[in-house]
Amino acid sequence: MNKIKVGIIGATGYAGAELVRLLKQRDDVEIVGLGSRSYARTPFSNEYGALRDYEDGECCGEDMLEMSKNCDVIFTATPQGFCASQVTEEILSKCKIIDLSADFRITDPEIYEQWYKIHHPCPEFIKEAVYGLPEINRDKIKNARLIANPGCYPTCSFLSIYPLLKAGYIDPNTIIIDAKSGTSGAGRGAKTASLFCEVNESIKAYSVAAHRHVPEIEEQLSNIAGRDIRISFTPHLMPMQRGILVTAYASLAKSVTVEELHAAYEACYKDEHFVRVLPYGMPTETRWVRGSNLADVSCKLDERTNRVIMMGAIDNMVKGAAGQAIQNMNLMFGCPENKGIDQLPV
Repeated sequence: MNKIKVGIIGATGYAGAELVRLLKQRDDVEIVGLGSRSYARTPFSNEYGALRDYEDGECCGEDMLEMSKNCDVIFTATPQGFCASQVTEEILSKCKIIDLSADFRITDPEIYEQWYKIHHPCPEFIKEAVYGLPEINRDKIKNARLIANPGCYPTCSFLSIYPLLKAGYIDPNTIIIDAKSGTSGAGRGAKTASLFCEVNESIKAYSVAAHRHVPEIEEQLSNIAGRDIRISFTPHLMPMQRGILVTAYASLAKSVTVEELHAAYEACYKDEHFVRVLPYGMPTETRWVRGSNLADVSCKLDERTNRVIMMGAIDNMVKGAAGQAIQNMNLMFGCPENKGIDQLPV
């Protein structure tokens, strides 16, 4: 059996390490490159002892061109700007790229530069890149060379809102998203605001009216609505390691029953292996998806205010990052879509 040869740049970050953990459980994948700027020439298991005897390979540098010579696919679990500064036609002619940063998620480079405050070095590849949300772009993903793996907040927000927006049941101009994330979403770099003593026994809003995932969410929702959408989005940091919880609100655009609202979710996700539609009105919980590639979604009608509450939960490290990236890889290489990412929640 020919194995899929995989390289991971940013392997010692949280998302990169999650890629290693999930891929090492497969017999059809061989990890041939572990790129890490901070830990080059260091055994990977020195940093992640849980994988000792499973992945003891030595980390290398972050030369994407060099890595592409030995790989079928490279995952870039790196900060914004890295993948866009490295990817070339020569690299894409040798292997596929699945980028877990925001470099190719937004189709307008000016908007990307406005929100991320960095210059986009290769806008010529933006049109080719496929937004890697299988629930809406499955067929495009299968033939792609370059995947823009969605952000964790956008994944959960979109999956929660999509059915009712698609059905025309909600007013797109009234969408408000309240979202909460575990601290792993901030990355592994040392930051005072992410220290245990700063986060424990507390919850806070951050990047209020200025979070970088706003244009990504707006673009994907606008694609469904067929017109520009502007949302209010407020993220919160929670004292937990993993998880995204979304509670979104919108006014109804027409009179609908609770049965019709629930049926819209069932219709959208009836064939989706990784999206679970909960019973009508049941709140989603991060603990019920922890460690899995699942997304739980549900909704509840507030008749008093003529609004609907849309709820979603994912594990930000799996469906929000590494798991979804592997889901995309499976589609690109003709593997069963759930291969290697069908673990039950913890």
